[in-house]
Amino acid sequence: MAEHTAPVPPLRLAPADPARDSSPDTTAAEPLWRDLLGGRLRRLRREREETLTETAERAGISPQYLSEIERGLKEPSSEMIAAVAGALDTTLLDLTSAVAGELAAMRPARRVAPARPVASAYALAA
Repeated sequence: MAEHTAPVPPLRLAPADPARDSSPDTTAAEPLWRDLLGGRLRRLRREREETLTETAERAGISPQYLSEIERGLKEPSSEMIAAVAGALDTTLLDLTSAVAGELAAMRPARRVAPARPVASAYALAA
């Protein structure tokens, strides 16, 4: 029996700072969630004119860990993201929606092929 699965892109490791990436890859790589999340958190913190220490203290994490999150070096748990979001007076929903919006805006337009019937080993009996 043949299985039909969607193509899955290969796992890739991306640098936290794409400007420092010296690889000759000419295809635009999709940014990592942690990079966009970290950038958004940093912008929110700076808009409030807060230091890492002030925000981290309210979130209950170390300033070093918050710095690593902001630079895209750590993949924080949902609990950690919620704690930092709360410390920045935003919600997890608002934060993740904003990051998802940034990601969607960066994605190049993709052509979607019209749906067509797929041959399958399975058939419905009438």
